[in-house]
Amino acid sequence: MFLKTFGWSFAVTIVALVVAFLYGGPQALILCIILGILEVSLSFDNAVVNARILERMNAFWQKMFLSVGIIIAVFGMRILFPLLIVGVTAGLNPVDAISLAMEKGDPETPGSYGYVLHEAHPQIAAFGGMFLLMLFLDFILAQRDIKWIRILEVPLAKVGKLDSASLILGMIALALTGAVAGEKQGIVLFSGLLGMITYFLVNGLGSLFDVGEDDVIDAVGAESGGRSGPSAPAKLAGKAAFMLFLYLEVIDASFSFDGVIGAFAITSDPIIIALGLGFIGAMFVRSLTVFLVREGTLDEFEYLDHGAHWAVGALAIILLITIEIPVNEVITGLIGVIFIGAALIGSVLRNRRAAAEVKKPQESANTTI
Repeated sequence: MFLKTFGWSFAVTIVALVVAFLYGGPQALILCIILGILEVSLSFDNAVVNARILERMNAFWQKMFLSVGIIIAVFGMRILFPLLIVGVTAGLNPVDAISLAMEKGDPETPGSYGYVLHEAHPQIAAFGGMFLLMLFLDFILAQRDIKWIRILEVPLAKVGKLDSASLILGMIALALTGAVAGEKQGIVLFSGLLGMITYFLVNGLGSLFDVGEDDVIDAVGAESGGRSGPSAPAKLAGKAAFMLFLYLEVIDASFSFDGVIGAFAITSDPIIIALGLGFIGAMFVRSLTVFLVREGTLDEFEYLDHGAHWAVGALAIILLITIEIPVNEVITGLIGVIFIGAALIGSVLRNRRAAAEVKKPQESANTTI
C-alpha cells in the first residue's frame, strides 16, 4: 500500500532532483531538496483537510485529484500563479513576465521578479488568510460530540450557536487586519473580502445541484463486484463530486500561498521553485492525502481533524500578520507540525483509554466466572 501510494512521488522526486542537478549543479540540487521539505512541512495540515474531503469521493474522483489536481497544483499554483501575479502587478504581458522570471533577479532589487511578487504579498496574504480563516471558523464553531482542546472548543461551540457566527468573526478579523494595514488598507480589505466571498461561493456551490441517486454510488459495492449493504459507505460521484473537487482545489490553492511566497526567501529561480515546491512537494502532499484516505487514518485518530483545522487557523492568522510583519517560514511549518503531532498523540492516548475501558468489564466478567 505504501509503495503503491507513494511510488509516483518518489519517482517524480528522483527525476526532479536529477533535472535540478543538470540545470544548476549541486547548489540547485540542495535548494530543490530544501524547497521540497519546506512544502511538505507546511502542508501536513493541508493533507489532513484534503483527506477528509477526498474520502467523500469515489475512486474515479480520487484519481482525478492525483492526475488533474496535480497539474493544477504544479503548473497552476507553482508556475502560472506567480507569473500571473507579477504580470498584473507590473503591467507586463505573459512573455515579458516569463522573461523577467528567467532573469533570476535578486528579490531585494526593485523591478525583479521576486521583488514584484513580494510587493503583491499583502493582497495574496489577505485573500488566502481570510479564505482559510473561514474554513477554520466553520469547523471549530460547529456542534461536535468530539472535542480536542476542550478549554477552547467548548466555548467556541457555544459561540457557534449564534446565527452567522463565522461570518461575524471573519468580518471582525478582516476589519482589524485592515486597520493595521496602513497605506495598503484598501487592497487588503478588497482582497480579504474577495477571499471570504470565494469561500462562501465555492462552499455553497454544491447546493445548486440536486444530488440524486445517480450522484451517489456505493463505492465499496462497486469495487467488490457489486456487494453492498447498510454498512457500506456511500461516496459522491457525478455533479456532486465535481463541485466537491472544485472546492478541494480552491482549498489546496489557498494552502499553497505561503509556500510560493516563502520560496523566494530561499531562491528567486522559478525553475528551482517549480521543481522543489511543485514536482516534489505537491506530489508528496497529494500522496499523503490519498494514503490517509485509504488507510482510514482520520477515523482511527479522531483528533487529527481538529489538529489540522487548528493548524489552518494558525496559518490563516500568520498570513494576515505577514501583511505588515514578516514571519519566518520555519515557524509557520513548525506550528502546523506541532498541532498535527499533538493531535496524533492525543488520539493515540484516547484510543488507549477507550480500549482499557472495554477491557475492564471483560476482566471482571472472567473473574466472576
